[in-house]
Amino acid sequence: MYTSRITGMGKYVPENIVTNDDLSKLMDTNDAWIQERTGIKERRHIKKGDGNSTAVMGVKAAEMALERAKVSKDDIDMIVFATLSPDYYFPGCGVQVQEMMNIHTCPAIDVRNQCSGFVYALSVADQFIKTGMYKNVLVIGSENHSGGLDFTTRGRSVSVIFGDGAGAAVLSRSEVDGHGILSTHLHSEGKHALELSLKGPSTNHWVPQLIEENPQEDIPYYPYMNGQFVFKNAVVRFSEVIMEGLKANNLEVSDIDMLVPHQANLRISQFIQKKFQLSDDKVYNNIQRYGNTTAASIPIALCEAWEEGKIKEGDTVVLAAFGSGFTWASAVMKW
Repeated sequence: MYTSRITGMGKYVPENIVTNDDLSKLMDTNDAWIQERTGIKERRHIKKGDGNSTAVMGVKAAEMALERAKVSKDDIDMIVFATLSPDYYFPGCGVQVQEMMNIHTCPAIDVRNQCSGFVYALSVADQFIKTGMYKNVLVIGSENHSGGLDFTTRGRSVSVIFGDGAGAAVLSRSEVDGHGILSTHLHSEGKHALELSLKGPSTNHWVPQLIEENPQEDIPYYPYMNGQFVFKNAVVRFSEVIMEGLKANNLEVSDIDMLVPHQANLRISQFIQKKFQLSDDKVYNNIQRYGNTTAASIPIALCEAWEEGKIKEGDTVVLAAFGSGFTWASAVMKW
């Protein structure tokens, strides 16, 4: 079997910066409250009329990744697109990217695993490359959260957390043992699905019913999160899946050169860093600037860490994510 390695990374975030003070003008909140609980100072939001969407941002990140990988769009064998906020209920963003980039009739797969979506998508791409079926796979994580958030005091516990953006990677075949993605580990626990969810619109409860009911409280088409419950589960599952990846490759925590966690909450990342006794230069966080961009958070952070020279060839890099579903995942790679 072959191995797969990331040959190019790209990212895109909207130019529109939304600070905590900006949000305090829309809801009963303030900068100190948000930073204390999440670590977030600002995030990027699509501005109406700027031409961006989930698919469009994905294309911008993908074009950068292809250029850096020195891979032509004609060499892409498959597209895997991770998002919870597609432009349409259907079709998925993968085929939109294919059309926008004028990529030939390769398969396009959409992954709907929210915060762990990029690691799931990376695992899907890795399996196709390992078996020799494909040589180059374009993996994208992109989110437009701002279009579906409740920017009133009622929604503040969720809406202050999320931002918009996209990240992408080109995964390519390698024949060098011990190089590239060493292993991926995927999990889910559906019994907690409703603790972090958006229950409507759905085919079980569609828009006409929502309009007719016109609920004033507990609106089902805005996201809901049981924050404390999610936090408690996140710190446990993050730890478990990181250790699972290390043990699968006979590695120790001390072998980690860079941990890139899903940017869910800075307090979660700090908890994991302290638990594993990792120094600041071995954990990359950018949630302070972008908020939680869900499926886009890991590829954006991974791209930035590489751009800043914090990830070098031969480094052991660990990706880890936890989110809605509940789903969680990790990937261990030799850069």
